[in-house]
Amino acid sequence: MNDNNDFDKDDGLSGDYSSLNRQAVALKYDQDAGTAPKITAKGQGIIAEQIIRLAKEHDVHIYESPELLEVLIRLELGDEIPESLYRAIAEIIAFTYGLKREADAKEES
Repeated sequence: MNDNNDFDKDDGLSGDYSSLNRQAVALKYDQDAGTAPKITAKGQGIIAEQIIRLAKEHDVHIYESPELLEVLIRLELGDEIPESLYRAIAEIIAFTYGLKREADAKEES
C-alpha cells in the first residue's frame, strides 16, 4: 500500500483533506476605470489554497464571508460584481484601504 499522496508534498498548502472543500474568490478594483470590481480568480480545493497563498505573499488582505463567497463563486472570471453587492464590497474595500493606510503610517514612524 502506498501511503504517499499529493497532500504530503511541501508546497505551502494546508495539507489536510478539509482544504478540498475550501473556496476562494479574488477581486480587482480599478478606481480610475470607474467600473465595478471584477472577478480575477476563483477556485476550490488546491486552487483556492493557491489563491490564498498568493494573496498572503503579496500582502493582499483576505476577507472571509461564507455568504458573500456563495454569491461570488457563481460568477465567471472577468465578470463585474452585481449591483446588489456594491455596498458590501465597497465596505470591504474601504476597510482594506484603512488597513493599508495604518500600515503605511506605522512604516513612516
